[in-house]
Amino acid sequence: MKRILFLFGIFLFIAITSCNKDKVSTYNASFHATPYQIKIPKYFPTLLNIPADNPMTVEGIRLGRYLFYDGRLSGRTEPDSLMSCCTCHIQANAFECGINNTHFVGGATFGLTGIPTPHHMLPMINLVFNNSGYLWSGLVNKNNTTLGSSAYGVPAQQPYNYTNIESVVWMAITAPHEIDGTIEKTVNMIKSIPMYPPMFKAAFGTEEINIDRISKAISQFVRTLISSNSKFDKYLRGETNLTTDEFAGYVLFVSENGGDCFHCHGGSGNPLFTTNLFYNNGMDSIPTDTRDHFSVTHNNLDRGAYKAPTLRNIMYTAPYMHDGRFNTIDEVLNFYNSGVILSPYISPLMHHANTGGVQLTSIQLQQLKTFLTTLSDTDFITDTTFSKPSDLK
Repeated sequence: MKRILFLFGIFLFIAITSCNKDKVSTYNASFHATPYQIKIPKYFPTLLNIPADNPMTVEGIRLGRYLFYDGRLSGRTEPDSLMSCCTCHIQANAFECGINNTHFVGGATFGLTGIPTPHHMLPMINLVFNNSGYLWSGLVNKNNTTLGSSAYGVPAQQPYNYTNIESVVWMAITAPHEIDGTIEKTVNMIKSIPMYPPMFKAAFGTEEINIDRISKAISQFVRTLISSNSKFDKYLRGETNLTTDEFAGYVLFVSENGGDCFHCHGGSGNPLFTTNLFYNNGMDSIPTDTRDHFSVTHNNLDRGAYKAPTLRNIMYTAPYMHDGRFNTIDEVLNFYNSGVILSPYISPLMHHANTGGVQLTSIQLQQLKTFLTTLSDTDFITDTTFSKPSDLK
């Protein structure tokens, strides 16, 4: 009798444990979606930022593309309350807002509440190659152990972390200066749309819809947004030649005694055209922004420091800098030429700060600008695999 009771106790424990596991996850160990292999462009880095718990799949990317463009991600159906990633990240502007945006005047974005976003936008370009943190401040990074947000009404538990692209999704949904929704409303809305349960099943093995899966699917799609077919890429691959002025501009770009751009923005040895690191580039003498890199590291040397954005498709992504203070690329070049402000926090890579900038001639500035145009990738901003699905209303 004791033996029977003992065996029954074991069986009951296993059954309860199994039920509890089912409440945590409905992952089907025998399920396998179609693997998707990112094709790394020639000369690009090979270290990809793909979390082990969110492998790239054909079905996951497809689902993420639909969610990226579906305004009902806001958890609402009213026409003036629809908002998704594509509301601000517009393909024609290299997945940036764009200075000529008719809704966000001057490229200054705001949420459904009307509250302005703290910073101007960073474009979604080649984010899968970024292993150094996201956002201008680098708040979202692999070493951030923070969970949840009382300000956004999100509990301090998984999956509400600040570690990767997946984190930015739930942040955008709940932030008052963005979608200003709730996790519950968004999940319930997506559940109510007939096409989505089968798509979640195809991507994840069951029809369960939750914020973790929504975030993972959108992140998979975002990781496919790779720009690698500009004129400069073709030049590196030996498919075309640069003009005399384009080449002269490139020489200035990679010369310390020229434009001195390459330390932060790369070159032929770093075709991402960003190090993805953070620098104080001499915009202000006394940094006052509470969302700079210092807010993340608490290192005094990081005051007024921000991520060096990619210069790929730079001609499409005005306004420039974290606060959008420059409307044109000419204003940016003039700043680096003669407007740099020396301060105790300026990056040591700003080698010409003592003279206010690099002091190029007007001809050299024009050549540098001409080179920057070779970083425009028209294929990227017109690729239909990145655009809104035709059957999504």
